[in-house]
Amino acid sequence: MKALEQQILSEISLDAPWSLVEEFATAPRWRAEDVNRAVDSLANRLSALGVPVVVHEPTIFLSIPIRAEVQAGGKTFRAKPPSNSRSVPEGLSGPLSYLRSNPKNIRSYSRDLKDLFGDGVGSEEEARALVAGKIVVTESFANPANTSLFESWGARGVIAVNPGEDIHWGTCTTVWGTPDLDDLPRKPKIPAVAVNNPDGQALIELAKTGGSATIVSELEEGWYMQKVPVVDIPGNGAADKFVFVHGHLDSWDVGVGDNATGDATLLELARVLWNNRDKLERSVRVAWWPGHSTGRYAGSTWFSDAFAIDLDENCVAQINCDSPGCRWATSYHQTTVMPEAQELVLGTIKELTGLDAIAKRPHQAGDYSFNNIGISSFFMLSSTMPDALREEKGYYSVSGCGGNIAWHTENDTLEIADKDVLLTDIKIYLLAILRVANADVLPFDWRVTAATLAATADRYQSAARAKFDLTPTLTAIADLSASLSRFYENLQSGGGNAAAANEAIQGLARILVPLDYTREARFRHDPAYSAPSLPTLVVATELDRHSDATLGFAKTQLTRGQNRVVAALRQATRQVEAATR
Repeated sequence: MKALEQQILSEISLDAPWSLVEEFATAPRWRAEDVNRAVDSLANRLSALGVPVVVHEPTIFLSIPIRAEVQAGGKTFRAKPPSNSRSVPEGLSGPLSYLRSNPKNIRSYSRDLKDLFGDGVGSEEEARALVAGKIVVTESFANPANTSLFESWGARGVIAVNPGEDIHWGTCTTVWGTPDLDDLPRKPKIPAVAVNNPDGQALIELAKTGGSATIVSELEEGWYMQKVPVVDIPGNGAADKFVFVHGHLDSWDVGVGDNATGDATLLELARVLWNNRDKLERSVRVAWWPGHSTGRYAGSTWFSDAFAIDLDENCVAQINCDSPGCRWATSYHQTTVMPEAQELVLGTIKELTGLDAIAKRPHQAGDYSFNNIGISSFFMLSSTMPDALREEKGYYSVSGCGGNIAWHTENDTLEIADKDVLLTDIKIYLLAILRVANADVLPFDWRVTAATLAATADRYQSAARAKFDLTPTLTAIADLSASLSRFYENLQSGGGNAAAANEAIQGLARILVPLDYTREARFRHDPAYSAPSLPTLVVATELDRHSDATLGFAKTQLTRGQNRVVAALRQATRQVEAATR
C-alpha cells in the first residue's frame, strides 16, 4: 500500500459514523416525511464536519405500505403488503391455488420457470391453468419476477410464504424507479402480500383442499418531494472526472443493517475524502438516496435521469454501499463487482483483510440505476457472514444485513451493526475509491470482461447447437480480445498516452456494460428482474423449447439480438485500436 493511501486510511474514525448509526436506530425511515427529516439530520452532520452538501428536492413516485392481512379458513393471518402492489383495503377474495417454488431459489428475481419452480411447472400453459382466476400461494419473498408472471397468467392475487417466523417487507414491481408512460403498463394490477412460514403452511394446506381466501391490503401511492443530499469533493487533476459512491437512506422501519450502516459509511467517506481533497486526482461524488424501498430505486433513478449527460461524460465508476458493517459479516464470498473491476476490488479486499473474496455478477437490484448509461460498477453487497456460520445458525438466505435474517424486518435494530466489521468495510470502500480516483490509468481490465463474454457466447452456442450460428458474435469477441491484449501490453510496456487510454477505458464501459446487462436502450431503465449475460442472445438457450410454430420467430429475435451484439463489439474494437496507435 502506498504511503499516501496509508495516511488517508489512518484518518478513519468511528466517531461520526457510529453516532449516525445510533441515531438512525431510533428513527424509522420509510414514510416520506421521516426520510426528509433523516436527510436534514445528515446534512446538519455534514455541515458540522465542515463538508459542504447540496440537497436536491425532486418529486418522485412512491408506494408506501400501511397494513395487510389474509382471511381464510375462519382465521385472520398477519401479513405485509410489498410496495407497489395493488391496494385493496376493501378486500379481494378468490379460490386458492398452490404453486410450489424451487426451494433453492425462493429469493430469485429470475423469470425462468425452472429457476422459479424447478420441475413443478413444465410450461407457461400449465402454470396459467393452475393460477388463472386464483389467489396464488407460493414459497418466496414477494418480488417483481414472480408477481409479474402470476399477473400475466391471470392470477387474482399473490400470497408469498416467507421462509421463517418473521415477515419481510419488499417490493413487487418490475418498474425501475418512477414509471414513465412506457413503464405504466407494467405497474402491478393485482394485490400481493407476504406471510410468515407457519401461517403460510396453513394456507398451503387450505389451498390443497380447495379453500378460498380474502386479501386485505392498504398502501399509499403518489408523488412525494424527497430530499437527496449530494457531496461533491473536487479533485486536482482531471477534476471533471469523478468516482460516484452512493447508497440508500430510506429503510424498512429503522433498518440499521440495511442501510444505516451504509449511510454511516458514506458519511465517513465524505468526511475523510473532503479533508484530503488536495490529494485527489479525480473528483468523488457521494449521494444518499430516498425511494429505494418504496419507489423501487426512485431516488437513484431520478438522479440518473436528471444528471444523465454529466454521468455519461464524466463518471468513471459507480460504487454502491448497501449493508456494510453488520455482525458476523466477516466473509467476502458474495462481493458484487463487474468483471473489469475484479482485480481492483478483490485485490483491495485481500490486502486489507487477508481474505480471498469471490466476485458475484451484479444483479438487477440495489441502486444499480446506471447500467443503461454504461458505467463500470462494483459493490452492492460486500461483507457477509460465512455460509458455514449461516447454516449453523439455521438462517435462510437473504439479500442484505450481512446475511442476518433481520433483513427487511422490525428486528433490523442496533445489535445488527458491528463496529469492527464497519471499520473494516469503511477501509475497503475508501481504499478502492482512492485507487480509482488517483490511478494514472483507470484500473479496469476489459480483457476479463471479454473473456466473460466469450464464455457466455460459447455456452449459448452449445445450447443452440445447429439451430443457430453465433459465429459472428464469437468472431467479434475474439477480435476485441486481440485488440485489448495489444492495448494493455502497450500500456504495460510504457507506450501509449494515459489520457487517451482513460478515454478508451471509460468509453468501453459505455458500450459493454449496456451490452452485457441491459435490454432497453441507453438512458432508459431495464425491468427489475434478473438479466443474464448478453441478454439479447439468451434466447439461444431456449430454442429447444420452441415448436415448429414458434422456432422461426425465436430465430428472428436472435438474429436481431446478434446484430446488436456484433455492432457494439466492433465499435468497442475500433475504440481500442484507435487508443493503441
